[in-house]
Amino acid sequence: MEQIADFLMAMGAQAKVVATAPFDPKMRIFSLYLVTSALIALGVYLALRRRGEDRDGSFLRFLFPRRVWSKSSAWLDLRYFFFHRMTGHFVLLGLGTWATTLSYRWITGTSLMVSALDNPIPPLADLGAAVAFMLVAALVADFLGFFLHYLQHKSPLLWQFHKVHHSAEVMHPVSNFREHPIDNLVYIVVISFGYGAVMGGATWLFGFTPSMPTLLGVPLMNFLFNVSGYNLRHSHVWLRWPGRWSAIFPSPAHHHVHHSCHPDHIDKNFAFMFPFWDVLFGTYHMPEDDRDVKFGIGGENEGELNTVWELYAVPFRDAWLHLQGKYDWTNGTRTKGDAAAPETPDQTAVTPAE
Repeated sequence: MEQIADFLMAMGAQAKVVATAPFDPKMRIFSLYLVTSALIALGVYLALRRRGEDRDGSFLRFLFPRRVWSKSSAWLDLRYFFFHRMTGHFVLLGLGTWATTLSYRWITGTSLMVSALDNPIPPLADLGAAVAFMLVAALVADFLGFFLHYLQHKSPLLWQFHKVHHSAEVMHPVSNFREHPIDNLVYIVVISFGYGAVMGGATWLFGFTPSMPTLLGVPLMNFLFNVSGYNLRHSHVWLRWPGRWSAIFPSPAHHHVHHSCHPDHIDKNFAFMFPFWDVLFGTYHMPEDDRDVKFGIGGENEGELNTVWELYAVPFRDAWLHLQGKYDWTNGTRTKGDAAAPETPDQTAVTPAE
């Protein structure tokens, strides 16, 4: 009975976290982040009106267009947010701490993290160490995120779970949370492991773990990233920086292209915070406008991934079929029986057209 009570208390605490997400700076949909994104969207709206390209009328209609909210996909994201945060995401709690501690212990030989307060140094040196630690940690985490993201698109097995995030046919800020628990598991463990390694390296170098500069309890770089229009990444608002700036600083358009199922956009723009990873590895693509941007995964799993249950269950089914050689992941069709190509009547193989 005591274990049941503890479980119910933990679930209650998680329910509070979900309900208060707009008031928590650590959440992507924190009210301040939403407000700053809306202000940036207002700038886009005014620019479109000046050019005579606005098709929605009032700013409110531009911000909440019918072409988005008339789609069942938009409302599915809301239902999935509450279900996923209370089930799959709840199960994953604690894995990040475990991975961070593990890699830290491998480097330092101890799980006891020594903070800057235990080893005071001059303020300027402390600030320099804190900023350097923040930059290195952000670069390491972002590169690991980029690499994992690349693998999720290139690995047939990982794609079965990652396609849940790409299955949204329209996007709004809550679409960010349309993620399968297996996706969350991979990111949490690998990126936390990398962060623990950075902490261990800093402790080995400085003799303590520097404290990151924070604002509202959020690491400064993450806060700036979130407040500078993060929520437009998952939205209908197209915004790209002029010229080469889009290859240096993240823009909503960078991620819109990644979510597009247009042939020119597939497997492009994997980076989260620093687009230069895409530039370095040849996966960067930035069109001048969004005329060819269409969200979704095309014909793959057509008629599926339309309910909360399907978003959870279908990837497991397709992953199992793939392991059995019964899922053609290149076009999302499942073959029947043996995975081998059928023979022609004269027993010769048919070579597909290029």
